[in-house]
Amino acid sequence: MSLANKLAEERRARLAAERLLEQKQAELHAANRKLGRHAMALSEEIVETRAEVQVVRDENARFRSDLSAANQKIRIAERRLWHSIETIQDGFAFFDADGRMIAANKSWLSVFDGLEEVKPGIAYVEILQIVTEEGIVDIGRQDPAAWREAMLDRWQGPGPEPEVIRLWNGEYIKLIDQRGHGGDVVSLALNITDTVRYEEQLKDARRQAEAASKAKSSFLANMSHEIRTPMNGIVGMSELLMDTVLNEEQRLFADTIKSSGEALLVIINDVLDYSKIEAGKLDLHEEPFDLERCIYELVTLMQASSRDKGVELSVEYDMFLPGRFVGDPGRIRQVLTNLLGNAVKFTEAGQVTVRATGVQGADGMTELHVSIEDTGIGIPADKAKHIFGEFNQVDEAHTRKFEGSGLGLAISQQLIAMMGGRIWVESEEGVGSTFGFTLRLPTAEALEADDVRLPEGLRTVLVVDPQAPRRAVLERQMTALGLSTLSVGSGAEALAALSETVDLVLAEHTMPEMDGMELAEAMRAAGQVAPVLVLSREPGVAEQDPAREYVNGILPRPLQRSDFFTALRGLEPAGGPGTPAAGGRAMRVLAAEDNRTNRLVFSKMVAALDIELRFAGNGMEAVEEHRAFAPDLIFMDISMPEMDGKAATRCIREAEAETGRHVPIVAMTAHAMGGDEAEILAAGLDRYMSKPLSKAAITAEIAAACPAGVRPPVAGVQAAC
Repeated sequence: MSLANKLAEERRARLAAERLLEQKQAELHAANRKLGRHAMALSEEIVETRAEVQVVRDENARFRSDLSAANQKIRIAERRLWHSIETIQDGFAFFDADGRMIAANKSWLSVFDGLEEVKPGIAYVEILQIVTEEGIVDIGRQDPAAWREAMLDRWQGPGPEPEVIRLWNGEYIKLIDQRGHGGDVVSLALNITDTVRYEEQLKDARRQAEAASKAKSSFLANMSHEIRTPMNGIVGMSELLMDTVLNEEQRLFADTIKSSGEALLVIINDVLDYSKIEAGKLDLHEEPFDLERCIYELVTLMQASSRDKGVELSVEYDMFLPGRFVGDPGRIRQVLTNLLGNAVKFTEAGQVTVRATGVQGADGMTELHVSIEDTGIGIPADKAKHIFGEFNQVDEAHTRKFEGSGLGLAISQQLIAMMGGRIWVESEEGVGSTFGFTLRLPTAEALEADDVRLPEGLRTVLVVDPQAPRRAVLERQMTALGLSTLSVGSGAEALAALSETVDLVLAEHTMPEMDGMELAEAMRAAGQVAPVLVLSREPGVAEQDPAREYVNGILPRPLQRSDFFTALRGLEPAGGPGTPAAGGRAMRVLAAEDNRTNRLVFSKMVAALDIELRFAGNGMEAVEEHRAFAPDLIFMDISMPEMDGKAATRCIREAEAETGRHVPIVAMTAHAMGGDEAEILAAGLDRYMSKPLSKAAITAEIAAACPAGVRPPVAGVQAAC
């Protein structure tokens, strides 16, 4: 090999070595750079780790500080809580799940004063042993072992019921134990001695109050009975005395006796009712009753006093409103009596109108609206809102013109509220007042189409009455029936208005120049054949009029719906007059009454009636007379010797069960306290009348009970007979 070749190879080798060296140097530089970067990352990670460690150390220090503060607060709260528990007067103790005491305050431990073994660590069963052996708890005659067993069973239950124990010193402790989820028990011992003694005082006071209330009720019942018995003689005999021939001074004396007696009776009734309402002992007795009849009966009873004052009483009962409802007839009648009586009392002249309307619902209930309107003194606006308060009256006591207890409206308001209704008043001083109430009552008997059926061809009615308010009432009633009306104020005007289009004439009996009877006579003389019905406040007097033959019927005023439709059904097709028959026997009436004065009063009150009257002196005689006399109506006193009225009624009803006959029996009694009426009616009596009795009320009962085929006891009354 030549030297040049060798040099060339060496040069090539050297160049290769240099290139390899450069490559290795490059790799070394790259590795150094990578190592530097890794070292830098490790350095940064170390720095971060050191920072995190520092944060953790700081948080740990803060946690230890917070934990120390929390422990300090817990110790303070625990100390304060325990101080609070120590200061309360009631006992407080803790027990673990095994029933051993953990801690207890001084009040809980005070009952064990001097017993060092009662301390934290003692078992509950040991405490029970100690309280019975040491006599700490008064268990009476109960066996100690049985008492401990009962208390331990209570303690071990999941939810121990509170228990009241009595200590040896007479104090009462109420134990309230609450078991936690872990089985620990918190026990409270409340000293309820004052509460127990207060409750005993309340019970004693309640017993005394009940005894006083019972004594009061008994006293009121006895006084009511004792007062009503002589009052029956006073009011009844004074009423009869006024029917005799008296001079002016004697009539004044008799009227004063009668009005004073009636005023006393109203006060007695108001006081009795108010005391019953105040004591919460007034009960409602619901039963089917005839509202329409109730209203007309009250108006009939009030007519005598209104007639003396020249005040006209009228009734506007909705022609299509049912008459029978379900409610407490006695209380509804009482409210109506109060409102109607006030209207008549506070009206010096003009009229008083009773209106009854209602809305029937699909559920069989009727929303009743009853109002009493008067043209009396009215009520000042500043006193109207207080008029329903107790003992409140419009006129001041020192200037009072109208007597009364001031309880009537307060009682009425509470009675209506008890029946779920509302009572109200609208008034203008010097013009008049309207008192009314609304009640929602079940309908006992729906009005049938035949009850208000009009005769064929009846289209136009001529109303003849000198008083515009009465004409207006009749016009509204006829219009409600779908009839056309002509209205005039005198007989002469009626004759001028008559034409072939008039199908019926409704004429007032008492009119100036030409009364209703004379109008009928003049019509017949002129060849007018339209039927004439005369409305009279005294139908008995009208029946005796020589012109009676010219009229088709005489109806009592205010016009009652049933009377009107009965008269319409009795009209002869040709319009000729019809006179009621007067044949048949007299109505038989039996009165059971042991008091001679009351028998005398009763006999005088019915002396003018066409009846056959017999008396029974006691219940046994009443039963015997029922068999022998076969009365159509019995008036039964309740308090009688040998056999009282209730027992006699039961005997009569037992006898009637075999014959199927039912004689109406009306109680006439001086018993007027709460429950008396219900108890009396439960014995089988049909109606209830409290003494003193009035002539109008007795007459109304007799007329209502008149059977078919019997002579009317009252002239002109045909509806019942």
